[in-house]
Amino acid sequence: MPRRPRRARWLVLVVVVLAMLGAGGDALFWRPSHDTARIEAARAARIACSCRYVGGRALGDCDKDVPKGRFSVTLSEDAPAHNVSAHVAMGVAQTATYREGWGCQLPAWRTPD
Repeated sequence: MPRRPRRARWLVLVVVVLAMLGAGGDALFWRPSHDTARIEAARAARIACSCRYVGGRALGDCDKDVPKGRFSVTLSEDAPAHNVSAHVAMGVAQTATYREGWGCQLPAWRTPD
């Protein structure tokens, strides 16, 4: 009979440790990776927007100007709005908009609370 309480305590300890590792893993791995993906998407959107609307090249040709990073980047264009969007893994997307006289600009980033 004494084995059951000891086993139950070990099980509780393992669950608590796994929960702590999960929370720590989020802070250690998810947030930095998400931030890196966001930066790469922003960089790709701005470079591709400049290539497309300042350089006058086709969007498909601009793909080779985007530096290769940790994440695969997919570009899309909204020609009437003069926007180029870059989408990367983890559901991150950034859009750069061309404005005459200003070039390609990214929207202001909001910092998480």
